[in-house]
Amino acid sequence: MPEDAVNISPRDNDYLLGHEEAEQFLLDAWKHNSLHNSLLFSGIEGIGKATLAYRFARFLLSADAGKADEYTSLNIGKDNQIFKLVSQNSHPDLKIIERDYTDTDRRKILKAIKDGEALSQEELQGLKRSAFIRVDDVRTINEFLSKRSSQDGWRVVIIDSIDDMNTASANAILKILEEPPYKTVMILISHNPNRLLPTIKSRCAKILLKPLSDSNLGSLLRRYRPTLSEAAVKSLIGISSGSIGQALNYADNNAVEQYEKLKKLVTSGSKFKLSELLSFCDSAVQDEDTYYLVESLILKLYRQLMHEVGDVEALAQSWEDSIKIFSETDSLNLDKKQALLSIITNFNKRISNVN
Repeated sequence: MPEDAVNISPRDNDYLLGHEEAEQFLLDAWKHNSLHNSLLFSGIEGIGKATLAYRFARFLLSADAGKADEYTSLNIGKDNQIFKLVSQNSHPDLKIIERDYTDTDRRKILKAIKDGEALSQEELQGLKRSAFIRVDDVRTINEFLSKRSSQDGWRVVIIDSIDDMNTASANAILKILEEPPYKTVMILISHNPNRLLPTIKSRCAKILLKPLSDSNLGSLLRRYRPTLSEAAVKSLIGISSGSIGQALNYADNNAVEQYEKLKKLVTSGSKFKLSELLSFCDSAVQDEDTYYLVESLILKLYRQLMHEVGDVEALAQSWEDSIKIFSETDSLNLDKKQALLSIITNFNKRISNVN
């Protein structure tokens, strides 16, 4: 990662770009006392859903209803005490539900706290989270809601993300949504709302956040990665699908160069070189992060080429086959290099046949 890189978690971020319409909708609902108890923030990953959720939470926990006409945005400055409490996850009227660390890493964290020894940055980055939000964590919401707010104000619950729930935890949250307490807002964040239980979606006001425009994405890239060249910014915009989270990940992991190498392999036709494919796959499986980055780039290239070639059906079938191989490789712990070799070779053949 570049030395001048700026990474701000949604909990600490006071800057939001590209979602002015959603922000105005929430502000107007608060001003007119028409705020729904359960809000579903949806949209592709990395576009600012969590940033908006924390922005709105800070506003609700600090705004004075008697001065409603004075507010023109949801922004609460970093010097505000409410901002600091939310940032530290120590505000008594805010409950955050997300995937917890695995049992092994939780013990590691607790031991470090007990021994008074802070984990290193490398150790913190290596901590792993559970696959799902535990049902026991969801049930702690009931205890939180059983208490009065600290100043008879709003209480806010943020679930980031509702996609991470299994059947048990989803059913537990559904029971809470069925009878939401007075002056409580539940904010559910979802990257793929089509997979949610219909009964959960039906109980929420839906706020769909759109992918960021090219100009907004460019502005954010220049803000958070100031040393990027304009050529690099343009290339990243082209492959990031309107997601600043994805764009930053790509910028930090040399994804543009990887994408160009992949595209060359796939579209090389009869000039396809096995040695280049093997070299690419060897590099791609050097660690898990690189492998999953390449996986996302392959699926992105499918989507791009579907728009450029005539036979969409042939590529769609190949895309589905690739997803199946990726899924089986993960679930059955199969050879990742072999999976990439198979997918890219098949991709090349499909493109050659189409052309």
